[in-house]
Amino acid sequence: MPTNPKQPYTYEYREPVEPDWRRFPGWRDVTDEQWASAQWQRAHCVKNVRQLRNILGGLLADRFYEDLERDQREFATMSLLLTPQMLNTMAPHADTGAGADLTDAFYEDPVRIYMLPVHSDRRVDFPSHPYAERDSLHERDMWATEGLTHRYPTKVLAELVSTCPQYCGHCTRMDLVGTSTPQVQKLRFEARPADRLEAMLAYLRTHPTVRDVVVSGGDVANVPWPRLEAFVASLLEIESIRDVRLASKALIGLPQYWASDEVVSGIARLSTTARSRGVQLALHTHANAAQQITPAVSRATAALLDAGLRDVRNQAVLLHGVNDTPERLLDLCFGLLDGAGIMPYYFYMCDMIPFSEHWRTSVAAAQELQHAIMGYLPGFATPRIVCDVPFVGKRWVHQIAEYDRTRGISYWSKNYLTALDGDDKSALDRTHEYYDPIHTLPPEGREWWKSHLPDSHAGIPILPMAR
Repeated sequence: MPTNPKQPYTYEYREPVEPDWRRFPGWRDVTDEQWASAQWQRAHCVKNVRQLRNILGGLLADRFYEDLERDQREFATMSLLLTPQMLNTMAPHADTGAGADLTDAFYEDPVRIYMLPVHSDRRVDFPSHPYAERDSLHERDMWATEGLTHRYPTKVLAELVSTCPQYCGHCTRMDLVGTSTPQVQKLRFEARPADRLEAMLAYLRTHPTVRDVVVSGGDVANVPWPRLEAFVASLLEIESIRDVRLASKALIGLPQYWASDEVVSGIARLSTTARSRGVQLALHTHANAAQQITPAVSRATAALLDAGLRDVRNQAVLLHGVNDTPERLLDLCFGLLDGAGIMPYYFYMCDMIPFSEHWRTSVAAAQELQHAIMGYLPGFATPRIVCDVPFVGKRWVHQIAEYDRTRGISYWSKNYLTALDGDDKSALDRTHEYYDPIHTLPPEGREWWKSHLPDSHAGIPILPMAR
């Protein structure tokens, strides 16, 4: 019998683990009942360095808190907001006994790297790409009504709310989502929520070519459930709508909410209606590291699937230092599948927003990762790594038209018109640029960029007041 060759990646089934929150000094008296309460979780979110100190006590050195404070002052595009559930997944296996120091473990932790960025994480040469933009995907430019982005021919994105239970440092909607930071004065919706939602529904009723609605924000977990249920129920009454996808990272950061009786019973009602009409109702969530898949996430997912959801899928973001190795990508995918019944769906390349260069990877690196993960997962659960190209939309990383690897400029074409193209058929013949992080380029490429910086940027983007 032939011997089995040693594989580059070895699969191992792992049970989800809920780290003991009592390992942190500030949570030593928190009961199981409190931890399982969505209300308690929301009320005890970490919003500033003082609150983080109160929870972690002396487990982190002062240099970490100072590093965090400096980042909040100088670079952060998102304000600090962490649920206890999310914070508890950081450094889950580190020793917290007497005299323990978690500083190095926190600096190296993948969840910390993207949820709690610090100043020393950022690039000092090019903290932002010269062509980074606040609304990097131009979603606002394609609003059919306020908050309703109609970019693809058959799909729309409905942004119901501009807040989340927790804020990711790399948020692609940093122009709109969350509270303002010293770097970014956020855009605000102008219309009343009820008026905005009704305008969206009115648009969809008169545009029967739209069959797919992503209900997002922000995070729909921050929409009062009766309002969210009423909006989705109204979508289900529109004959042309065949797919409805709810977008919520809170399944990962606040699973207690999605497991609550009010929400699960509401999902059951909506799922019954959806099935009767032949509509697919699903939830899309956002986990970037395997350690985020805990028993609380598993229980919430099971409750939603039992209530009748068609599927729960994960849309991750490819981030340097978080999941940009084949091992970490596969660990996350198997953790989602085995630990929670969540389908790996997409890995998006990090968008070209300001101060994101330390997270971004090159298209070439993304192509290599796509190659590396093939063959390990079932075909139906093998995620696609995609680049969301400005003015184009999602493209698999191998769908490139041209690629100048020295200067890190890739060129992409599209096969449909957006609202920005109008009836310009020549738009389908043009290519659009996407840019690799400059620090990933060979020396001649880095030198080229130093001599070709846009005059108005000088390597750091201007962040004007939101319109």
